[in-house]
Amino acid sequence: MKSFKKVKNRRVSIAILTFTIFLCSCDTKENELDSSLDASEGYHLVWSDEFNVDGLPDSNKWLFDTEANETGWYNNELQYYANNRIENAKVSNGKLMIIARKETLVDASDYGGQAYTSARLITRGKANWTYGFMEIRAKLPCGLGTWPAIWLLGDSNIPWPGNGEIDIMEQVGLFPSEITGTIHNASTAGTSGDGNFIIIDDVCEIFHKYQLTWTVEKITISVDGTPFHTYDNLKNGNRSWPFDNPSYLLLNLAIGGDMAGPTVDDAIFPVQMEIDYVRIYKK
Repeated sequence: MKSFKKVKNRRVSIAILTFTIFLCSCDTKENELDSSLDASEGYHLVWSDEFNVDGLPDSNKWLFDTEANETGWYNNELQYYANNRIENAKVSNGKLMIIARKETLVDASDYGGQAYTSARLITRGKANWTYGFMEIRAKLPCGLGTWPAIWLLGDSNIPWPGNGEIDIMEQVGLFPSEITGTIHNASTAGTSGDGNFIIIDDVCEIFHKYQLTWTVEKITISVDGTPFHTYDNLKNGNRSWPFDNPSYLLLNLAIGGDMAGPTVDDAIFPVQMEIDYVRIYKK
């Protein structure tokens, strides 16, 4: 993957409608896609991780992304992303935990001076998709300086943002109830992207379903079945719609950076994002 700079402000640059919605989700693993969607839209499961085997994440499905540790991560982020380190990414009791810690790994060959560790898991080289319905059930961290994300990047050699990025979920500890979904491409370069946000008050206490419906015509980002951002295919070329090509999935917990920082509360560590499952459906 080419190096890229992903810079965002807290608010998107377009006019948006802010609204508050109260959503709930129990902690029991849910085994099926909503039957209404499955039946009406004709989706079927093509890839998933239920996180049923304790230990490190499944290496047949996930790669640890460490490419910018030595040079420093994008957006002025402060973390070192560890490789195959159970202290930062582990499966336990049916859930994946991505754990950020206040520590230095000075003996690592690619150590870049970071004061925090975490993990960034990606499916690049193992699985990618074009179109479909994606659902990731997760409980987010809360704490000043945290920046968890669930997102997609175009699986090509085209530099960012021309390859396309779909942020299914971003949240920062500075504004813990604000869930952001954003589209990045060449037509949004130099901006905060094309996005919106939804307010959910309990994202750090219970699990919610972060969802993407991606078709030839549009991209819709939702939480628990409630859409809060739609991006239409205007059919005017790759600058605004590079999304007819495969993308791979990323799960990470950043610390600090342009969206989450600059202040980090060291008293919060260790802090984690928990993921109950990842499910990808196609027609």
